[in-house]
Formats: sequence, structure tokens, C-alpha cells
Amino acid sequence: MIVDPPVLSIRRNFERTEEAMIARFRGMPTSAVADAMGGRGALHHAIKPIDPRNCTFAGCALTCETGASDNLAILAALAVARAGDVIVAASEGFEGAAVIGDNVALMARNQHVAALVIDGMARDAKGIADAQVPVFARGLTPNSCVRSGPGRVGVTIIAGGVAVEAGDLVIGDLDGVVIVPRRTAAAVAARLTEIIRAETKLQAEIIAGATELEAIAQLLKSDRVDYLD
Repeated sequence: MIVDPPVLSIRRNFERTEEAMIARFRGMPTSAVADAMGGRGALHHAIKPIDPRNCTFAGCALTCETGASDNLAILAALAVARAGDVIVAASEGFEGAAVIGDNVALMARNQHVAALVIDGMARDAKGIADAQVPVFARGLTPNSCVRSGPGRVGVTIIAGGVAVEAGDLVIGDLDGVVIVPRRTAAAVAARLTEIIRAETKLQAEIIAGATELEAIAQLLKSDRVDYLD
């Protein structure tokens, strides 16, 4: 290219999901949240917690986009992050080098970041665990990256196969990470309440001894099933 692009492009001001809305999702299972969105919204299954003992979070997405084996945008996102933000990084799913490690996790803790979600690799598993900040990545490798850019912060990205806008709601637990678009968060929260209520009722029935769903029991009695014996 004739003219080099900016090393960093940063959008600092965008509409964030309000804390009151985030609080409605805090502690909710990601599986129930995905159900409330029609069974969708989860990042690629490879993106899992580095420390399963510290992996539950909810917060507002601060997006960033890096090149393969580059973490300049992640470091820039840390510098502009607000307390409670979740840094979500699109790193092209590159698995040849880590783009975060214990130092990034420690800086995230100092910045009061709620979690780091990386569509790429991490390293320094013990140091990350000691930092006590939930970190999700595709896996671990000792290989290190560069910080040369170009990178973008605060823009719409594709991470783990899901479109993420800056300001969206992000929740995570042992199952993975789910993105709730900010514009639909209220509707999803309403459906989530119904789903949790139904799930609680069903589990109580199962604990009491139920062995099949009522809908399945009725189906098996109907003419929609052709028994072959």
C-alpha cells in the first residue's frame, strides 16, 4: 500500500449497556442466555476459560481487532477501558502465538476490567490464574507475539464467529461466552426470566423422580409415533 494506515484507530465514546441491565444477567448461566436468544449467541466452542475456577462474569464489550500474532490493539484497549468493561479481541483465531499473558491480565485487574475474551491464544496460565481476572482464549502456547499494529479499538468485530459491537453485553462461565446485543438486551432479559422459571420447575420435577418430559410422554401416546414392534 502506498500510504501506511494509522498504527491504531480508536473509538473511545460509544453507547454502553447500562449497569442496571448488566446486573440482570450477572450470575445467569450462559446456556439459559443462549436459549433466550433462540439458541444462539455463543462464541466458538474453543474459546474457554484459562482458569475454570474463575470464569463467571458479565460486563460491557470493549472491542478490539488485532492482526495475527499482534497485541497492540489489546494494550490500547486496556488503556482506554472503563471499570467493568470486558475486552473482546478479534485476533483472527491465530493459534501460533499468544497475544495475552500474565502481565496483560494483571494490568486488566488494575484497570478493574471484568474479563478478557480473546479469539486467539494466551500464555502464562499460572500468572493469569493469580491475577484473578477471568480470561477466555482458544488455548495456551508459550510463543509470544509482537505489538506493531495496525489495530482498531471500539469498532464492530467478528470474534469466535459472532458479530460484536462495542457496548454489547458479554457474559461468560464454564460453558463459554455469549454476546447479547445491546439493542435487544431488554427483550432477552425478559425471556431469560421465563426460561429460568421453567428450568427451575423442570429440575424440581426431575429431582422428585421424573424420567421424561411431559411433551415427550404425550408424543409417545399419540398417532405421530409408529411403533415397529
